[in-house]
Amino acid sequence: MTGMETHGDAELKKELDATLHARKELGEEYESALVDSFLEKVEQRFDSVVDRRVRRQLAETQMVVARGERTPQSSDSFGERFGFGIVSLVLAIPLSGIGGGVAGLPGLLVAWGGIVGVNIVQAARLHPNFFGRRRKSSQNSDWEN
Repeated sequence: MTGMETHGDAELKKELDATLHARKELGEEYESALVDSFLEKVEQRFDSVVDRRVRRQLAETQMVVARGERTPQSSDSFGERFGFGIVSLVLAIPLSGIGGGVAGLPGLLVAWGGIVGVNIVQAARLHPNFFGRRRKSSQNSDWEN
C-alpha cells in the first residue's frame, strides 16, 4: 500500500470510531443516518482510489504511445501465436492437396505462398520492428531537409 492509501485507511478508521461513538451517544434512532454517512465516506474514499489508479494507468499508456512503443495487447499471448501456427499447418494440408491437384506445381506454389503470406502478416502485426521497419527519429530529419 502507498502512504496515501494508509493515510486514507487511518482516516476511515477514525470516521468509523466517531460513527460508533456517536451511535452510542445518540441512540438507535440515528443509526441509519450515521451508517449512511459513514458509507458515503467509504464510497468517496473508494472512488478517489479508483480514480487515482485509472489516471495513473492512462498516463502510463499515454507515455508508451508517446514513445512510439506498442501497447501490450491481450491478443499477443503465446497461446494465440501457437494456435495460429497450428491452424496454418492444419489448413496447409488440404490447401496443398487442392492446389496441387487442380493446378499442379503452380497451384501448390500459390497455396503455400498464401500460407506464408498470412503468417508474415501475422508476424508483422505482432512484431512491427521485426522486418526492419524503423520508427521516425531525429536522425532521419537531416535527410528530409
